[in-house]
Amino acid sequence: MQHTIHISSVADLDRAAGEFLKETEGHSLIALHGPMGAGKTTFTSALCRQLGVSEDAVGSPTFAIVNEYRTASGEPVYHFDFYRITKNEEALDIGLYDYLDSGALCLMEWAENIEELLPEETLVVHINVNPDGSRTLSWQD
Repeated sequence: MQHTIHISSVADLDRAAGEFLKETEGHSLIALHGPMGAGKTTFTSALCRQLGVSEDAVGSPTFAIVNEYRTASGEPVYHFDFYRITKNEEALDIGLYDYLDSGALCLMEWAENIEELLPEETLVVHINVNPDGSRTLSWQD
């Protein structure tokens, strides 16, 4: 089934993130695809806010590759940025499968760089930038 969520502006992010979390309940592996500047990190921050993660804790893990956050209930959330990954071995060296097999929510930016390593149940979400600057999230399950 095809799903879409329209994000009209930055002010609309929290609504969209809440709707996304409801619609994707049960999915713990989420790959966010979109061009540079599409808002992958910004949307991840909105998702984390909805989960009760301290807003100042969320940042791009471009150099660290993975950041760990805690939800309001103490559950871990792993935020990956695979932009700088050029070989699958680099992802494996950080213990990728330990994170993916943990059952925790894993939000992955630039996951297309490690696509062969991702489990079949990974939910691939596309963020498209519309001509008016709004965004459209789309995925199929």
